[in-house]
Amino acid sequence: MQEQLKPQESIIYGSQPAPEQLVSSVSGMPEYGLFDGIVESLSQELYDYRTPMDKPASKFAKHFDFKQFQFVVIHTPRYVIALALADIRYVGSAFCYLYDIRRDEMTQSTWLRPLSKGLKMTSSPMQGVSFVGNRGEFLKIEIIDGLWHVNLETMQVKADVKLVPAALSLPIAVCTPCGYSGWSYTQKHNGLKVVGQLDVQFEPQPLNQALAAYDFTAGYLRRETSWRWASISAHIDEGIMGLNLAAGVNETGATENVFWINGERHLLGPVQFDFSRYGNCGGMRQIERPWHLHSADGKIDLHFRPVNRRCDKLNLWFLQNNFRQYLGHFSGHIIDNQNRHYSLSQVLGLTEDHYSRW
Repeated sequence: MQEQLKPQESIIYGSQPAPEQLVSSVSGMPEYGLFDGIVESLSQELYDYRTPMDKPASKFAKHFDFKQFQFVVIHTPRYVIALALADIRYVGSAFCYLYDIRRDEMTQSTWLRPLSKGLKMTSSPMQGVSFVGNRGEFLKIEIIDGLWHVNLETMQVKADVKLVPAALSLPIAVCTPCGYSGWSYTQKHNGLKVVGQLDVQFEPQPLNQALAAYDFTAGYLRRETSWRWASISAHIDEGIMGLNLAAGVNETGATENVFWINGERHLLGPVQFDFSRYGNCGGMRQIERPWHLHSADGKIDLHFRPVNRRCDKLNLWFLQNNFRQYLGHFSGHIIDNQNRHYSLSQVLGLTEDHYSRW
């Protein structure tokens, strides 16, 4: 999984080999930048975490200010299955939803764990197990040498699958400063093939056309954090494409914006998300409002029309969460680093608008 990037990409974007451990045992600081591979260990316990006034942070703050989450989405011709596990220390949470494309129907299972008791999460992007479960329903993500294995069972879905990248394909792996005292490590990979067994409503699903994406994010994020995000894994005329676009977190020195075509990674610049977030969480007026995603260099110009969504709102005195993830269709164009143009017409994908105070 630690394959070297093509020299042209490394020169243009200043990427570097992935360190074995993110936080240095000498300086107590993370290594920032865009990596040509997967970091083996975050080693966040070595981080010299400080208050804004330069004093060492307390053990309480060092523990509770560290956040992490993992997300997987699987696309088949008939269904979208999305699952996530999140540990924000005060509470652990997880969800799995099934979206029936033909019927435009969504069902879901959710888990909440106060103080994250009963939620297990690995903080290594290379090796480890993340798990939550109760009453016969569970989610499990196991990372083995950087490859993701998903095992889940809910009332609607049963899966035991592996997410397989194309040969020599690299994820986006980036670490950037976050706020005044923190940092964020994000690793994502789209356009992955799916192998194994997937049953929906007790019916085996063919996986020859299935594609997937994953998201591993962890670090000392801002107390108030928000982001906009878009994700596509799809078959187009030119082959298998993947797209990850985001704004709001990893923007100090590098972005996590990237396009894959048949496994080849093309790094992209900043992207603007134009949309209206106001309205009822479940209101159809909001769902029907289109998004416009575009970059100043013209490489990205996409319109997204939502058709369904998963949303969640929490408003407590010390915790707030306003989460909206949309399913819908992208149309427009993408231009890669070799100036090749790709046209999209009604390609199914995801967007997200998320605010957290944690």
